[in-house]
Amino acid sequence: MAIRLGDEAPDFSADTTEGPVKFHEYLGDGWGILFSHPKDFTPVCTTELGGFAKRKAEFDKRNTKLIAVSVDSVESHNRWRSDIDETQGTALNFPIIGDEDHKVADLYDMIHPNANDTLTVRSVFIIAPDKKVKLTLTYPASTGRNVDEIIRVLDSLQLSAKFPVSTPVDWKDGEDVIISPAVSDADAKEKFPKGFRKVKDYLRYTPQPNK
Repeated sequence: MAIRLGDEAPDFSADTTEGPVKFHEYLGDGWGILFSHPKDFTPVCTTELGGFAKRKAEFDKRNTKLIAVSVDSVESHNRWRSDIDETQGTALNFPIIGDEDHKVADLYDMIHPNANDTLTVRSVFIIAPDKKVKLTLTYPASTGRNVDEIIRVLDSLQLSAKFPVSTPVDWKDGEDVIISPAVSDADAKEKFPKGFRKVKDYLRYTPQPNK
């Protein structure tokens, strides 16, 4: 069954390149990103893992743990690590789950038979501290993910978890945000002391409250 927004992220135990993990325990009280790769020793995946590894400090700053998965073995993942280091100029610095039995892939509906009946698609799940799924993305095997976009969405999710706001089209961290329509103008004056700009009754902009 497909995982929907607001569902609890399924827990599991698995072997990884950094030893055995229990998923919820690994995430602890922070945020997490679980993302899948179709297969080891494939070109797009190699660039993606290198791309996430280079940006790991940005995820650390956001109290967010990274963990990847593919349907190959941990032994295969460990052989692949040297290729990632060599070709991407960075060492892998987060775990990759070995999922030969497709346990994790099946739990998270990562195998789409119409795309390929044995390989995982490029799925991304952002998981909040309450272990609820806050974002799902699925890319075809031919398209590499955009790390900037995943960080942008993470910033938006973390902001809206703390304040009654949402983020407009193409928003980037530091830009104005939208006040929730459920907040009255009177309450908005108290909640957002920097003030707000009303375009419509339902569309009010305010400076990002945590900046």
